Amino acid sequence: MFDALAQPFFQRALIAGLLASLVCGIVGTFVVVKRISSISGGLAHAAFGGVGLGYVLGINPVVGAAGFALLTSLGIGYAYRRQRQSLDTLIVVCWSVGMALGITLIALTPGYAPDLMSYLFGSILFVDARYLMAVVALDVVLVLFVVAFYRRLQAVVFEEEFAEIAGIGVNRYLLMLLALIALSTVILMRVVGIIMVIALLTMPAVVARNWSGSLVRMMVLATLIGAVCTTVGLFVAWYVDAGYGLDVPAGPLIVLVTALVYGGDWLLRLGRS
Repeated sequence: MFDALAQPFFQRALIAGLLASLVCGIVGTFVVVKRISSISGGLAHAAFGGVGLGYVLGINPVVGAAGFALLTSLGIGYAYRRQRQSLDTLIVVCWSVGMALGITLIALTPGYAPDLMSYLFGSILFVDARYLMAVVALDVVLVLFVVAFYRRLQAVVFEEEFAEIAGIGVNRYLLMLLALIALSTVILMRVVGIIMVIALLTMPAVVARNWSGSLVRMMVLATLIGAVCTTVGLFVAWYVDAGYGLDVPAGPLIVLVTALVYGGDWLLRLGRS
């Protein structure tokens, strides 16, 4: 363990995982309570279209993913409020078209896309200082957003009709929430990848919901669970590589550890019932 901590790249990866856990704890709580996991999954996979757009335009694919995901979040948010009967169809369209568009654009881009797999399955062991600063900035925005609008957000995620009667701008806060989810999925791409980001957003929050009596406690517990799972996943990846020479990506291992915690929580509650 101490050998791993002595490596600068592992230190950055560990810090990135802990910072990303706060994103999972806050955003994941809203996703689970609001029951919009399918929307989050659609945003995560639609972001891949922005990755392909970034390769075509010659800009940072993360910037392209962020812009594409934000635009998609606005479209899904409008449909969620105006056309709920067709929302599932829209999510499937965004999900599939985003992935298909990304793959097509990357295929049309001259040369080879060396970082493609990192966007699909994560590359937390290769994060740099700029990525850490981006996660810090997102964490600060999330905390300030929740602190400033906690009561209104609580009303929106638990009971939209009551929030509308109380004069709360449900559309505005829902769109802001979806925009933060979109940015969070892009940030978490480097941790577990687009394909598995929805698992990291939802599973810690679901476990935390079973043991929390308030939204704030759920956020805190989900953050702690995410931090533990991310840390354990990183050390397991280091151990199997250093001890057995197996180059297993850290992102999938983090998700598998999170799934074990989720399954253990289910078994524990099943035994108590």
